[in-house]
Amino acid sequence: MLAATVRVTRDLDTAEEAVQDAYVQALRTWACDGVPERPGAWLTTVARRNALNVMRRRRTLETKLPLLLEPEDTEMPDPDTDTDTIPDDRLRLIFTCCHPALAQEAQVALTLRLVCGVATPDIGQAFLVAEATMAARLTRAKKKIAAARIPYAVPSAGDLPERVDAVLTVIHLLYATGHAAHSGDDLVRDDLTGRALDLARMLALLLPADREVAGLLALLLVHHARRAARTDAQGRLLRLEEQDRSTWDRVLIAEADGLVLAALRAGAPGRFTLQAAIAGLHAQAPSYAETDWPQILTLYGELLRIWPSPVVALNRAVAMAMVDGPQDALDEVEALERDGRLAGYRYLPATKADLLHRLGRDAEAVDAYRAALALSDNAAEQEFLAGRMRAFEP
Repeated sequence: MLAATVRVTRDLDTAEEAVQDAYVQALRTWACDGVPERPGAWLTTVARRNALNVMRRRRTLETKLPLLLEPEDTEMPDPDTDTDTIPDDRLRLIFTCCHPALAQEAQVALTLRLVCGVATPDIGQAFLVAEATMAARLTRAKKKIAAARIPYAVPSAGDLPERVDAVLTVIHLLYATGHAAHSGDDLVRDDLTGRALDLARMLALLLPADREVAGLLALLLVHHARRAARTDAQGRLLRLEEQDRSTWDRVLIAEADGLVLAALRAGAPGRFTLQAAIAGLHAQAPSYAETDWPQILTLYGELLRIWPSPVVALNRAVAMAMVDGPQDALDEVEALERDGRLAGYRYLPATKADLLHRLGRDAEAVDAYRAALALSDNAAEQEFLAGRMRAFEP
C-alpha cells in the first residue's frame, strides 16, 4: 500500500497519512458492509485516492487538476498483479524502500520504520545512536527523497542484486530488535522475530543461489532454535551456560548447519555466513564448557576483518576471554570504552562487569553492572542485572 501510494505522491509523509486514513475508512466501512473480497486492493485504491485528494487541495492552478484526477469508475490495479518479480507483499515493499539512491543506513532505517513498524528508539539502538539523532536522520532521508524526486517503484529482477545487502540488513536488525527487546516486560518480541524469519525464508526462495541470503536464514534459524531456553518459567533471563540445551530445536539447528556448509563450500563467506557459523558452533556444542572457543575466536577474527564493527569486536572479546583469559579480554573491552562508539550500548558494561567478576574485582563489577542497568529499559534484563549486582555487593 505504501509503495503504491508513494508512486502517486512522491512524498513519504503524505503517503503515510493517506494509508493511515485508508485504515480508518476500512474500520468504519467494513464494520457495516463486511470485508471486501480483495481487501488489499480496496485499501490501496482508497489510499491512493486519499493521496490524490490531498494533492488536489495543495494545487492552486486549475489547469493542473486534470493531471491528478482519476475517473471514479477506474479500478486501481491489484498490488498482487502489477509485478511478479517479488511474490510477497512485505518483501516487495522492503525491496522497494531499499532504494540505492539513498545511503544504505538511510535505506535500512527508513524501511525498519515505515515497513516493519520498528520504533525510532529501537532503530537508534540498532545503529548505536540516540533516539533524537535517529529521528533527525529519518527526517533528512525523507526530505532527500522528496527533493530529489526519487521514484519508489518495485525493482526489476535485474535491479535486485544491488539492493540485497540492505534488505538482508533490514531483516537481520528486525530479528535482533525482537530477539533482545530494548524495552518492555519480555526479553523477546515474538511478533518481530517471527516476521523476520518468515521474510528470510521467502528471500531464500526468491534468491536460492545467494550465499549470504542462506547465511542470514541459517543465523536466524539457530537463534530461533533456542528461543524457548533463553528464559525460565518466570520469564527470567538465562545466560547461555545456564540454558537447557535439550530444549533447543534440533531440526532448525540441522537445517541451519546444512545452509552454512553449503554456503562455505560455495566460496568466501560474508558477514552473515560467518555469524551463522559462529552461532552453529554454539548450537552444536554438547555443553557450554565443551564449546569450540578457539574456532569461534578465529571466526570472529575473520568477521571483524571484513566487517569492522565495534559490536563484533565486543563479541570477539567474550570469545577471547574463554581462550586467552579474562584479563586479555578486559583490555579489549576497555579499549572499546575509550573508542566511544559503543557509548550507550548496554552490553558493553555488562560484558565488562562479567570479566571484572572473573578477575575477582567484584566491587568494580557492581559499578559496571549498575552502568548497564541504567542503559536498559527491558524488565527481564533489568532483573537479571540487578540480581548480579546483589550477588557481588559486599
